Amino acid sequence: MSDELADLTATEMSVLLRAREVSAVELTESCLRRIEDANGRVNAIVTLVPDLALDEARRADADLARGRWRGPLHGLPVAHKDLVDTAGIRTTYGSAQYADHVPEDDDVLVQRIREAGGITVGKTNTPEFGTGSHTVNEVFGATRNPYDLSRSAGGSSGGAAAALATRMVPLAGGSDMGGSLRNPASFCNVAGLRPTPGRVPSETIETAWFTMPVPGPMARTSADLALFMSAISGFHPGSPYSIREDGSAFAAPLHLDLSEVRIGFSPSLGGLPVDPETARLTAEAARVLAGLGAKVEETDLNLSAAEDAFRIYRAWYYALRFGAERGTGPNVTWNVAEGRKVTGADLARAERIRSWLFHLMRAFFLEHDFLLAPVSQVPPFPVEQPYVTEVAGVPMPDYLAWMRSCYWLTVTHSPAMSVPCGFTSAGLPVGVQIVGRPWADMDVLRLGHAFEQATGFWRTKPA
Repeated sequence: MSDELADLTATEMSVLLRAREVSAVELTESCLRRIEDANGRVNAIVTLVPDLALDEARRADADLARGRWRGPLHGLPVAHKDLVDTAGIRTTYGSAQYADHVPEDDDVLVQRIREAGGITVGKTNTPEFGTGSHTVNEVFGATRNPYDLSRSAGGSSGGAAAALATRMVPLAGGSDMGGSLRNPASFCNVAGLRPTPGRVPSETIETAWFTMPVPGPMARTSADLALFMSAISGFHPGSPYSIREDGSAFAAPLHLDLSEVRIGFSPSLGGLPVDPETARLTAEAARVLAGLGAKVEETDLNLSAAEDAFRIYRAWYYALRFGAERGTGPNVTWNVAEGRKVTGADLARAERIRSWLFHLMRAFFLEHDFLLAPVSQVPPFPVEQPYVTEVAGVPMPDYLAWMRSCYWLTVTHSPAMSVPCGFTSAGLPVGVQIVGRPWADMDVLRLGHAFEQATGFWRTKPA
């Protein structure tokens, strides 16, 4: 079959598979050819398992021939972020200390993808332990932006986003604490959803109750995200706050009547500096939604209090999770050192702020159905740069500060997605952030779907 099969969305592939118009082997071979053609330039997939992928595809076809449909991802090629354990497949966490590490067991996310019929193609690049929104590490180097190879693909799910943009795979798993699903989606003209914590369960030994890092889906469209979520969401006994609603809820229709929708548009979330072109494209997204019938009003919502809470919790988390690691890079080392300074009074202050913000957002969502805001405060930056040091003339003090527009939302417990909203004058992708009420993940996808249908930015492939 033609290599154009790799250009299909996951939902299109699934329809063809069910109709027996294409086989899982043909889809997988098409994706493998695309990887062979494009991966050397962007460095998105860092561990490729073609033999395993084709074996799994043949089993998927055999099951289909017997009338067995394993689940919503049956026969679809999927890439896993190199932070999640994959049994028998190298998993480095982007760390030189784990360059040859091969886990014995699958992560919960990987288990669910397998059980739903997904085909494992390989692992995608990530910064060390997922630290930072720029995908570069000592093991594999940097992932480059498919729309401009001199630019960053974002992070920490940058390899996943670049693989999706180049059509190497239709679906890719990721994770998000400070924006790691949303930022690379914005940088690479794809879609990423940070689900409500507990919607997609994770099983961790040291931090089972910590809700800021979440696993989640990346794809090219909202419909594909919904398909992915139908497979990976739902209760798991290893996660004490996992949500009991079954994943089948994400198989519901995506249509949304915008005439009843109220959107609060915050250009800066309380005074954040934003690159002028990013600001222009985000404002244009608000005008598009208003043109579709939604009631859009600019809001003075100020989330700046989230800064202190996020940094305290992140530092505490890094000291707990990575304090015993040796030979880590500067970002991880700095975060661990900051965590060792955290006091009980700091944690008490962070919890008070976080609780206040939760109730602030409850009040906001009594008056609005969604919040619209920038994803990243800048377009993709030069790949050689460790991080953004200045936004709209304002200096950034460290590698975290330029991603406040994402990580302030992390603190609120809300689902948030990045959906493509256009390109800068230099042809660099920019996404807009759609934020919904906690637990209203499907509504967020519905608004993203409506915006995609009206604009079609996601269809613009890298040259």
